[in-house]
Amino acid sequence: MKRIGVLGSGKGSNFGAIAKAAAAGNLPVEIGIVLADVENAGILGLAQQHGIPNRFVPPGKYRTKLDPAAEQEYIRLLREARVDMVVLAGFMRMLKQPFIEAFAGRIINIHPSLLPAFPGLESWKQALDYGARYAGCTVHFVTLEMDAGPIILQAAVPIQSGDTAATLHERIQKEEHRIYVEALRLWAEDRLRIEGRRVIIRNT
Repeated sequence: MKRIGVLGSGKGSNFGAIAKAAAAGNLPVEIGIVLADVENAGILGLAQQHGIPNRFVPPGKYRTKLDPAAEQEYIRLLREARVDMVVLAGFMRMLKQPFIEAFAGRIINIHPSLLPAFPGLESWKQALDYGARYAGCTVHFVTLEMDAGPIILQAAVPIQSGDTAATLHERIQKEEHRIYVEALRLWAEDRLRIEGRRVIIRNT
């Protein structure tokens, strides 16, 4: 069974959906380790509840990225856990070249917009403020460019007339939980292939 390592910074709702699916036998992966850059992040408590090894790793002095020593520690711990894929679940720091190269083609992320629209922070609020008719979420491979890697799956979420940022975000998160598990299942079944900017999904 393939092994994943999960990186997070917050409450870990996407990780929770992945862990629940794996525990129920609906996702053929083993979660080797959960790492967080925030000491009291909810994702660590969730990992503990599921009996999954977890650890807070101090990120260093920078606000939006890991410092070089911290980045090497993340790489070391993930390799020590023998992970086949690194899964970003609300990890709020940009990964730099040493990390991307260490796990080339083996890092995926979920972003709460229909990329390439609305990259960056609070993309559901960006979509709402822009007057878009649809928001959504995207599972993609991670590259050096922010929110720009090849797209695996997307789900559209209609924006309703009475939506607030909070109500829209809640509906987007439900779709995130669904398509992140599905994308990981496709990967675990060796059904994904990257061709340039496209991800080809092989039929069973």
